Amino acid sequence: MENNNYDSLSPAGGETGDRAMTETMLKIDLQGDIAVLTMNRPEKRNAMCDQLLEEIDAFFSRPPEAARVAVLTGTAGHYCSGLDLSEHVARDAEGTMRHSRAWHQVMDRIQYGGLPVISAMFGAVIGGGLELATSTHVRIAEPSTIFQLPEGRRGIYVGGGASVRVGRILGADRMIEMMLTGRKYGAEEGLRLGLTHYAVSVGEAMAKAMELARKIADNAPLSNYVMIQALSRIEDMDKPGGLFTESLCAALTQTSPDALEGLAAFLEKRAPSFGQGR
Repeated sequence: MENNNYDSLSPAGGETGDRAMTETMLKIDLQGDIAVLTMNRPEKRNAMCDQLLEEIDAFFSRPPEAARVAVLTGTAGHYCSGLDLSEHVARDAEGTMRHSRAWHQVMDRIQYGGLPVISAMFGAVIGGGLELATSTHVRIAEPSTIFQLPEGRRGIYVGGGASVRVGRILGADRMIEMMLTGRKYGAEEGLRLGLTHYAVSVGEAMAKAMELARKIADNAPLSNYVMIQALSRIEDMDKPGGLFTESLCAALTQTSPDALEGLAAFLEKRAPSFGQGR
């Protein structure tokens, strides 16, 4: 089991002496080809602050070469309770917009960085925590999970991508109601609505996440990469553009060395061994 500490790295990879003296807020444990990322602000229900966001960005800007899948989770009974309002910095309109756009960049890096990401969720998945979760590709929720967008009660509006990511899952009508009323959804409701892909029993989110991570890591890396890059973008395209893009993706993957290995493994009735030339 290999441990990788990215605490002393800025998002751009530069040394930051002050940060090196700061306790890490994102624990990184590389278990073979699966990276387990644990948000570690237990006293704040893992609320998001600039340092935690920067540490998440630093990892996804330069993930370990060995990693094929990442599992993102929280600690002390909570995934992420959203923006840490106790550390709120007063900004003018331009500063607020730039801060929001910085969140968008980090969430896009998670979604489109090429590394499949699984969220193992429990407790609070609120506001920015839900924005973070919906930037990941597979979501697993325990019974304690609470999905909520309470920005209306704070006199603010979502700024980390929920309008697009959560909105596309729920639809505008249901998201409006959720935000207007501060409505909370649990794991089973979240499963029905698409906020999570799996609803598991108490204490089972991480085990399920690692099980799925193993399956995903054993896929052909190029196939994983293309699925992550293509499908949500095809959703934005018209039908002819989407079908043409699908053909390009098929041509790219089906002529790769991993496609030959997959066919050989099928014919030889054995498990494939993908990505050996990676």
